[in-house]
Amino acid sequence: MQPEAAYIDLLCLSRERTVLAACADLLEWDEETYMPPGGVEVRSQQRALLAGLVHERTTSPRCGELLGEIEGSSLVSDPLSPAAVNVRELRRDYERATRLPRTLVEETARTSALAQQEWAAARKASDYSRFEPWLAKMVALKRAAAEAIGYAESPYDALLDEWEAGATSAELDPLFAVLRRDLVPLAAALAAAPRKPDTSLLRRHFPVDRQRAWGKEVAAAVGFDFHRGRLDDSVHPFCMGIAPGDCRLTARYQDHYFPDGLFGVLHEAGHGLYEQGLDPEHYGTPMGQAASLGIHESQSRLWENLVGRSLPFWEHFFPAAQEAFPDLADVALDDFFFAVNQVSPSLNRVQADEVTYNLHVLVRFDLERALLAGDLPTAELPEAWNRAYTEVLGVTPANDAEGCLQDVHWSAGLFGYFPTYTLGNVCAAQLFAAAEAALPGLSDDFREGRFERLLGWLRDQVHRQGRRHRSAGLLRQATGAPPAPGPLLARLHAKYGDLYGL
Repeated sequence: MQPEAAYIDLLCLSRERTVLAACADLLEWDEETYMPPGGVEVRSQQRALLAGLVHERTTSPRCGELLGEIEGSSLVSDPLSPAAVNVRELRRDYERATRLPRTLVEETARTSALAQQEWAAARKASDYSRFEPWLAKMVALKRAAAEAIGYAESPYDALLDEWEAGATSAELDPLFAVLRRDLVPLAAALAAAPRKPDTSLLRRHFPVDRQRAWGKEVAAAVGFDFHRGRLDDSVHPFCMGIAPGDCRLTARYQDHYFPDGLFGVLHEAGHGLYEQGLDPEHYGTPMGQAASLGIHESQSRLWENLVGRSLPFWEHFFPAAQEAFPDLADVALDDFFFAVNQVSPSLNRVQADEVTYNLHVLVRFDLERALLAGDLPTAELPEAWNRAYTEVLGVTPANDAEGCLQDVHWSAGLFGYFPTYTLGNVCAAQLFAAAEAALPGLSDDFREGRFERLLGWLRDQVHRQGRRHRSAGLLRQATGAPPAPGPLLARLHAKYGDLYGL
């Protein structure tokens, strides 16, 4: 078969697999949003079956044959051409998937569906003992996956590689060390600063129905297309890109805490803007997929923090917020802006401020590595979690819901996922600095409620690039430098030093 014909067949296989995976994603979205609890047993079987079918398509011997016929041909001579990128990345996916037994893939999907239901119930009851057997099962399954995939030094690396290709825990350790060394004293200096925000104004009455409607308005204003997406409620916020015309966001709200809803919406809308910005022409192939989870998180953190927590953003949106929420009518803009940028060590990662957020990720990074290595029995997780929070953040959870039950990730089998949040923060700071340099007057745009130029720049530099580059290569192309913590730390010192009068 000629390479061109083989390539057409290869893309057909890739797109078929993507459609099957989208069906599985839709079932998971339904489980997290609308499915009655009584449906979980059959849903777990449905998800296991689809996971097995997706795995079968990914590991098809025909896929390996087609790749072999294309590789080395003139079709892939330009390493950055769509064909070369698709072949390179499909080879990576094929090699990784063929190491995993189908039975393990199916059992992981089945267990995940059941474990997420038990996690939600355990979180509501603040009862870790209810969830612990399911976490033990999931740890065993992910450990088996790591052994099947293989690794050079740590089983954790085999799982991290799924989300951030080529990354290792040995490379992340120095990054987290730099962040801890810098951010712990910065947080302490801000805590000791004489100037403090009045955060009580964020704990007034904010009716959930109004938050839901206003969050949708803000998401649409920054560019999320609700003709091709929707926003629903869930226990833990998430974004799921089903297809080019179908992107699902979820959020959660508290009627006496304003930031949880809006900033959660902006975070997930950032993910959604990436999904909606992928090139539909390449749907079903690596060129139509996100570069990595770290880059995906850079988009959510950029819109949540660098845009959504900026003063120009609120200079535009605060009058509308006061109209939507009468309890803000007597609040001055400067006081509100200071309050939503409060820095204070807290128990909850999702609600954490920009300065301490990465310390929450550090705790999870250390704990999940210990779980996978067998150094931390699942029965001892609450104690280890509370001890780490006391040591790193200076706060101690009062119960399991505040502590080790706050995140859905481990019940879903997402080990190796947490570090991508910090990689996202690092990349977001670099990308935003590059955008400011390329787009003079960006702050004026925000004051006028215009976000098209920033979104257009991100579309060109990030979204439409698909998986053409790995994270470091994409950052070099867009910013001229590989990922580094310097821009993030400089920004945090400048912003919060000014706010707190340091």
